[in-house]
Amino acid sequence: MASVASTYSRAFADVVLSAHLDAQRSIAELRSIASLLKESPELRRVWENPAVPAEQKRKVLDVIAERDGLQKQVKNLIAVLIDHRRIHFFEPIIDQLEKELDARMGFAEAQITSARELGGDEKREFEAQVAKLTGKKVRAHYGLDASLLGGAVVRVGSTIYDGSVKGQLERLKEAISS
Repeated sequence: MASVASTYSRAFADVVLSAHLDAQRSIAELRSIASLLKESPELRRVWENPAVPAEQKRKVLDVIAERDGLQKQVKNLIAVLIDHRRIHFFEPIIDQLEKELDARMGFAEAQITSARELGGDEKREFEAQVAKLTGKKVRAHYGLDASLLGGAVVRVGSTIYDGSVKGQLERLKEAISS
């Protein structure tokens, strides 16, 4: 499954970048179709059913694309997935596409967890520090965890930067015990 998602996501990332499409809009359009597939088991059954001719499946897609104003390239990707009976890989493809586009466009996803709600200036400071550490533009997602006591924990990919009071206490405990 990973190789299928990776293959289609890399190919569509090439299309997005070569056609100078708005990557966020493309992802949003794909997510809206994924949501539609979740909400409508009937649509999923039609698109996944090998007994339904591909031409009829594409007609349904055409109606949805017209109604939602999908970009031609987004519609084409969905049509290819339908034609090649890969629509059941749709969500993993979108997830992989997001990662692929972020990597190619120089973005890093950061999960910042703090003990309290951060203000706008504090968020900008965290994002600037993460950008300096990674050398990439940052898309930050924020969360709260009161058990941290103070400070924050930043996760970028598999790297964790722990500046929390809880983390400092744990490191102090380890240093004393060793």
